[in-house]
Amino acid sequence: MNLLENIPYSDEQMGRRKIVDQKHLLIMQIALKPGQSVPEHKANSNVHLLVLKGSITVTLNNMTAKLKEGDLLPIEYQTPMSIKNNGDENATFLVIKTPNPSEMEK
Repeated sequence: MNLLENIPYSDEQMGRRKIVDQKHLLIMQIALKPGQSVPEHKANSNVHLLVLKGSITVTLNNMTAKLKEGDLLPIEYQTPMSIKNNGDENATFLVIKTPNPSEMEK
């Protein structure tokens, strides 16, 4: 699979697709057009964000980080977060979760 082909952009809301869904690993690809966002939520596993294309703004515990292509950001379990494409170009990134949230203790 080429992650830069058939990127799941959507006009209505963020696009997404599962890349890997295994017991110890979940990788999702998120696609945001300019102005689109991932609503605020708490990380439901240990997370790494890897920007493949464009740039995104990530808010963690009310602190903001701007990420560009190639940037990797670790996020601890249960950290409040939101993500937005504040740029003029489409953006896509990977959400890498270890373990798979289905394996996390509730």
